[in-house]
Amino acid sequence: MAKCEHCGKTTTFGHRRSFSMRATNRAFKPNLQRVTLFINGRKVRKTLCAKCIKTLAKTQ
Repeated sequence: MAKCEHCGKTTTFGHRRSFSMRATNRAFKPNLQRVTLFINGRKVRKTLCAKCIKTLAKTQ
């Protein structure tokens, strides 16, 4: 499933708007990346969104 393992961000839904302003459904998918992190001295692979990767890089 497309879900960030840190913040829980998932796909959100909205509307695609044509020139005539007709609304059709669309999905906004999160920017998920597979990253390897060191947690308590162990390598752990997680699926994180870009925002969480950026925030974790600042804190370490």
